Amino acid sequence: MAPVIGVILMVAITVTLAAVIDTFVLGMGDDLQNTLATASFNFDFETDDSENDSGTISHGGDSISSEDTVTVAVTGDAAIGNTTDGTVNPGSPFTWTYSDSLSAGSSQTFYLHNESGTKSTWNGETVSVNWESADGSSSAQLGSQDAPTV
Repeated sequence: MAPVIGVILMVAITVTLAAVIDTFVLGMGDDLQNTLATASFNFDFETDDSENDSGTISHGGDSISSEDTVTVAVTGDAAIGNTTDGTVNPGSPFTWTYSDSLSAGSSQTFYLHNESGTKSTWNGETVSVNWESADGSSSAQLGSQDAPTV
C-alpha cells in the first residue's frame, strides 16, 4: 500500500510543478505581479460665494505607490487645479501629487476653474479619480461622484 501512496504523491507534485512552470513560461505570471489598486474615495464638495467652488477627496483603502499616477478629472468645460486662482497646475485631469505613497487618510483639495476666469460654481459635473500603473499597462477608475448643482 505504501508504494501506491508514494506514486500518487509523486504524480501530484509533478503535475503541480509543471503547472507553475507553464504559467510563468507562457507569460501569465506577469499579470500576477501587476495588481490593480484597491481604494475608496470620499468626495466633499464645497461652495464659496467669493471664490471658486472646491472639492476635497479623501483616500481610504490600499496605499498606492508613488511610481503610479493618480489623476482627478472633471467632466464638462470646467477644469480643476490646486489653487483658487488657477495659476498653478490648472487643467483636467489634475495630477494628484504625493511622495512615498498615497495612503489611507490622505486628502487633496482642488478648485474648479472655467476658461472665462469668472467665479466657477458646481453644475452637476462628474469628478473621477483615476489610476495608472507605473509602466502604463494597467489603469482603472477608482471612484467618481457627481458634484451638486448650485
